[in-house]
Amino acid sequence: MAASTPDLKHEGGLPELASRYVDVESLPWKPTPTPGVDMKILLQDKETGLLTALFRWEPGTVLPLHEHVEIEQTFVLDGSIVDEEGEVRKGDYVWRPAGNRHVARAPNGALVLSFFLKPNRFLTGDLAGVALE
Repeated sequence: MAASTPDLKHEGGLPELASRYVDVESLPWKPTPTPGVDMKILLQDKETGLLTALFRWEPGTVLPLHEHVEIEQTFVLDGSIVDEEGEVRKGDYVWRPAGNRHVARAPNGALVLSFFLKPNRFLTGDLAGVALE
């Protein structure tokens, strides 16, 4: 099975078709290439780019101009994410079509649950040309 939850205890011993119950609290926060954004990977398939993750944005964080290669979905658990099209706040959901480009900001910080079918492609800054979740 290509999909997995990194750091999930005993996942390797489960049958292929068994459910994966994830104790999210026990998963470690890991840094992303964007300073001020950490993540907990809930589901990942490195072969396809599929990713479900919690992202914790520190206040003032800016995610440089990037393109969503496939549909991206985000549910805001706390705080808000702002871009030139609007603001998604606690309890709100936004999805972006493939090809959508934007700069995302978290002026007051945020905790979000995001779903990606393929990694983002960064267009400016230190990450330009890099495809990352």
